[in-house]
Amino acid sequence: MANEITFSITTTRFDEDYAPSDSSRITTNFANLARGERRQQNLRNALEMIDRRFNDLARGDRPGGDRYSVELDIVSVQLRFADGEDREFPVLEVLDIHIVDRLTGERHHGIVGNNFSSYLRDYDFSVVLPATNAAGAGFSTPDDFGVLHGKLFQHFLESDAYQERFPTLPVICISVSTSRTYRRNGNHHPVLGAEYVQDSFSLTDEYFGKMGLQVRYFMPRGSVAPLAFYFRGDLLSDYSDLQLIGTISTMETFQKIYRPEIYNANAPAESVYRPSLAHDDFQQTEITYDREERSQLAVVQGRYADEHFVTPHRRVLDQWAAAYPAPVR
Repeated sequence: MANEITFSITTTRFDEDYAPSDSSRITTNFANLARGERRQQNLRNALEMIDRRFNDLARGDRPGGDRYSVELDIVSVQLRFADGEDREFPVLEVLDIHIVDRLTGERHHGIVGNNFSSYLRDYDFSVVLPATNAAGAGFSTPDDFGVLHGKLFQHFLESDAYQERFPTLPVICISVSTSRTYRRNGNHHPVLGAEYVQDSFSLTDEYFGKMGLQVRYFMPRGSVAPLAFYFRGDLLSDYSDLQLIGTISTMETFQKIYRPEIYNANAPAESVYRPSLAHDDFQQTEITYDREERSQLAVVQGRYADEHFVTPHRRVLDQWAAAYPAPVR
């Protein structure tokens, strides 16, 4: 049954010359940065911020230096049904990181994952969830909320397309939730920094849990808020310091752009922390980003997934999901 669904991968270099393709609108965050009169300066500034942060974390207490540079690829994943139909459907996009050591000339493969964008996730959150709660009788989620998405993600990780290209399991790194409170637990990692724990799982935590991902929260040295790291296996021992630094420097930079109220605040998070987008003591980056457009595009993409993927293939998807085991964290 699993052979009825296969995957293929294409990559696009994310650099100052990046321009979103008409056929690859899924990664709206990146597309948003790469439009308008300031598109190239936006991209150049973001990449410089990533490199600067990487070298800051990599050199520790040693002053100066720009030994490392970070290269980013957008990994676009297409799904195909084995029914003789040639058409592929774009299901998700992630970032792949490469680290260049300017001193030795070595290249290190970083961690794949990082930013995570998914048509089916947009469908779940922007179509299914609003429809479920349209009556206004209290918030609830369907019993099968996120189940298909989680099983397709697991199937992708088990596919030849993934395993032939990526040597490690992915790590997704995003913002902490504004609906939860976080507390330092006393643990400290030399790269990831101070660990926080949340008071309860958020809806995003539970959704990623159905993808087989655990979550831990860390605030690295020099950061002002913890980041959420979703992973399998052992986050602390499965990856090298350089790999972890690559993910931190990349995703902290994007969060400073996307959510400056949290990640570019003037004061760091205290031992008990409740993030808020209403916070007004922060610095704007010099990078233009339209957060409202991002929310609108999530709805557009969710409806696209409904019309072109879920509804026309519902029978096959339901049968496939019923026979496929749930991911295990």
